[in-house]
Amino acid sequence: MAKITFDGIEVEVPDGTTILNAARQIGGSIVPPAMCYYTPLKGSGGKCRACLVRVAAGSAKDPRPMPKLVASCVTPVQDGMVVENTTSEQVLNVRKGIVEMLLINHPLDCPVCDQAGECDLQNFAFEHGVSTTRYIEERRTFEKIDIGPLIQLHMTRCILCYRCVYTADQVAGERVHGVLGRGDAAEIGTYIENIIDHDFSGNVIDVCPVGALTDKTFRFKQRVWFTKPVNAHRDCPKCSGNVVLWYKGPEVLRVTARKDQYGEVKEWICNECRFEKKETSDWTIEGPAHIDRSSVISANHYELPVLNQSVVSDLPESTQRELEKNPPLKLGS
Repeated sequence: MAKITFDGIEVEVPDGTTILNAARQIGGSIVPPAMCYYTPLKGSGGKCRACLVRVAAGSAKDPRPMPKLVASCVTPVQDGMVVENTTSEQVLNVRKGIVEMLLINHPLDCPVCDQAGECDLQNFAFEHGVSTTRYIEERRTFEKIDIGPLIQLHMTRCILCYRCVYTADQVAGERVHGVLGRGDAAEIGTYIENIIDHDFSGNVIDVCPVGALTDKTFRFKQRVWFTKPVNAHRDCPKCSGNVVLWYKGPEVLRVTARKDQYGEVKEWICNECRFEKKETSDWTIEGPAHIDRSSVISANHYELPVLNQSVVSDLPESTQRELEKNPPLKLGS
C-alpha cells in the first residue's frame, strides 16, 4: 500500500494505482478532469493532457519534486508522494492552455451538436477555459461521413482521444477504423470506407467525450435536457440489458449504456438493445436515472421521495398530501 497526499488530503491506495484513480477515491471537485482516460479500456490515457498535476514530492525516499507536470492518468503513485491539483496555480494556468489547444480546430457548433449538455469538452472548457482565443490561422475541417448504418463521424469535432479505437479493439473485437495520418493531419477513419458493423459497435458513441461520433437514429431529434432519463433492463442474450432510456413524453428517443459518476460506461450494451428496442413494452422500468445536479440535464428533473414508511418514516404531512394528489407518473402507461 502507498500513502499519498493529494491537495492536502491523505489517502492510502494499493501499489500501482495511478494518481488519477487515487484522487477518485477521495472524490469531489479535486479530481482532475480526464478526456482520454477510460478505466474499462486498457491502454487509454496520456493523450489529451487534461489531467496534468504537479508532484511536489516524488516519494518518502526521494522527496524532490518532479521537474515537469505529469499526466495523472498514467503516473503511478509512490509512498509519501505529495500531489497538487486545484491548489497549484501552475496546474490551473496550464489547464487553460490545454483547453485552448483542444479548441483550436473544434467548431463552435454547440447549439446544433447532439452532444451539447453532456459533452466532456464543453464542461472542461466551461470550468477551465477562457472566453477568447489567440488562434487566427485556418482551422482544420473534415466532411461528415457515415461509418456504418447507425453511426456518423464528425471528424472536425474529434480530439483524438483514441477511446473509440480501444473500444472497437477490446469490446467489439472487430476494429475496422483507426487513426490515419500523423500530427495535424491525423484523423479517425476507416480503410477504403469500410463500415463499422458489429453487435457492440454502438458503444463507440457512449465513450466519445465530444460530438464526433453520434447516433444517427437520434440526430437532431431533441435536446438532452428536454428528455427524461430512466433506468431500465431486459433479458438480453448478448449483453447485460441494463440501460438508460431517454424519454420525451411517452416516446423513447434513444437508448444508452449506464455510466458512473465519471461518465464511464458500467456495462457495455449490444446494438439490438441500443438501436432496435425503443418501445417501453420491450423494457422493465426501474425508475428515474440519477443525474448530477451540476449537469444541465438535471434542469427541471426532480427525484421525488418514495412514500415508503419503512424507509422514510418522517415525511412532512404536506409532502405526503402532495404525493397523494400528484403521484409520480408511470412511463409508458
